[in-house]
Amino acid sequence: MDYKNMAEQLVKKCLDNGANEAEVLIQTGRNLSIEVRNGEIETVEDASSHGVGFRVFIDGKMAFSSCNDFSERALDDTMGSAIAFAKNMTADENNVLPGDLGLTQVEGLYDPQLNQVSMDKKIEMAKTVEKMAMKDPRITKSAGAAYEERESEIFLVNSNGLSKSKKSSFCSYGVYVVAEKGEQKSTGGERCTRRSFSDLKPPEEIAEKAAKDAYEMLDPQMVKTQKAPVIFDPDVARAILGGILAAINGERVLQGASFLRESLDKKISSELITIIDDGTRPKGMGSDPFDGEGVPTQKRVIVEQGVLKGFMYNTIVAKRAGVKSTGNASRRDYTNLPGIGPHNFYMEAGQSTPEEIIRSTKKGLYLKGVTGYGINPVNGNFSGGASGFWIENGKLAFPVKGLTIAGTAEAILNGIDMVGNDLDLNRTLTAPTLRVQLMQIGGK
Repeated sequence: MDYKNMAEQLVKKCLDNGANEAEVLIQTGRNLSIEVRNGEIETVEDASSHGVGFRVFIDGKMAFSSCNDFSERALDDTMGSAIAFAKNMTADENNVLPGDLGLTQVEGLYDPQLNQVSMDKKIEMAKTVEKMAMKDPRITKSAGAAYEERESEIFLVNSNGLSKSKKSSFCSYGVYVVAEKGEQKSTGGERCTRRSFSDLKPPEEIAEKAAKDAYEMLDPQMVKTQKAPVIFDPDVARAILGGILAAINGERVLQGASFLRESLDKKISSELITIIDDGTRPKGMGSDPFDGEGVPTQKRVIVEQGVLKGFMYNTIVAKRAGVKSTGNASRRDYTNLPGIGPHNFYMEAGQSTPEEIIRSTKKGLYLKGVTGYGINPVNGNFSGGASGFWIENGKLAFPVKGLTIAGTAEAILNGIDMVGNDLDLNRTLTAPTLRVQLMQIGGK
């Protein structure tokens, strides 16, 4: 089927039926999911899907509807619903669509060979990584292994002359295990996600990390309540970056619901910190030639050596703010309106190795796990449960669980005094190992 022509004809039909502006997004895809436990296949699901989303504008009033039925009657009914809804909405002069601003050439987002890899090989990969993780005598149970892949093609057309398409793929596999000692139970897991099957890490590496995460947290101890340095492992980068990301959402900023709303071009963190949002990285898991409404992606510096340089916008919120879209319209699939989100959002690497950061810390917490919200994007407060390792004399001394850590975004970000060189750019939200000079740690 010629989906591009179909989308163009549906946009024209929206205009013929009373819309002033219209956007049609058609998405087709294939999903494969394999689950294995104790060497046996539990589920294999391989399914194709398609759907269409209509966004229509009538005199500044906007509405949206979607369906997964491509019959003429279903398409007409869905389009008609959107037009009927729009007539009853409140007008907003900022409800606009982007024009065709071109697209960004990004390499490696689709692996045409992915579907050619045999099902048996994918099943065997899940079985192998589980078997390898279970080889460690400290691992007592499997919580399951899995393989997943997805292929997607999107056709996006609007009445301002925009007509674009893109293909993408990803594949992922991992394992989760349990270590036991007496009455103690500790879980661990690891997963690898890539655009291409050939780029996936070997099972040995995945299995070793999953097993280690489980057994190394056995026999935890408790420490006294105190203030001490806290080293953030890359696995808990979200605890800091997630709050910053939410706080630079242009809609939050306009609503006054961001602790960074008055901080543009001001120092918000240590000079060691530079944060990037990059939609153009080859093979990046968050990369795209254009965002969820067709605006080209770009590489943007969000924080430069501690100074906040920009917020994130889609087209409507940008118009409301009197600026241009930053290419950050996020859209999960054809059933959703564009929101605001990142592409590959990361903190740049520093000069120190993780080992050097630990060695330079006489006493403190090496944070491996955190529960709770992290940095609150509204007020900047930080609190959460914490687990990891206690550091004594520059060495990991023993595991700790049941702690809490607390502070403010201002104190945490400005207190970062060491940044590691171990940045993993295969994650979409990531940072290297980093040390906060002093935080409140709640213990016994």
